[in-house]
Amino acid sequence: FCREILPRIRQAEPDATLSIVGRAPTPAVRRLAAIPGVEVTGRVDDVRPYIARGAVYVVPLRIGGGTRLKIFEAMAMEKPLISTTIGAEGLPLTNGVELLLADEPATFADAVVRVLTDEAYAKELGQRAAVVVRENFGWQSVTERFISICNKTFLPRMNADERTSASSAFIRG
Repeated sequence: FCREILPRIRQAEPDATLSIVGRAPTPAVRRLAAIPGVEVTGRVDDVRPYIARGAVYVVPLRIGGGTRLKIFEAMAMEKPLISTTIGAEGLPLTNGVELLLADEPATFADAVVRVLTDEAYAKELGQRAAVVVRENFGWQSVTERFISICNKTFLPRMNADERTSASSAFIRG
């Protein structure tokens, strides 16, 4: 990102900066802080202030693994999201609707510049992303799915007395 994408972004938006926030950055990542306008924080107590002050959330992953919870955090905060296909792999998102996908440096940079220069578009993208997260991954929907799983898993195995007792414990509507 810093070698191939950020310079392209800065051709259009010279004041653009990048904050790399996360625990235990590798020595190679820490060295990126030597690039003017690049901040490497390491671990922070709360990532939300960093997301809040950013104009766009970028996920330039070329190899993937693990969860994508940080993406959901940014989406919940209505931040426009630009990601590689691998970075958003497995998420129920549609390119051009809740995020922009770009796998080549030039298209990634163009997507970031578009969001930086078109505030209305950036706002719409962020709002659509927030709706998806809140409807599908907010506490209400996650709780309902968890209760459904518990009911399907445990209730059929219980006798009538256990079912009555358990229903008051975890069946809520």
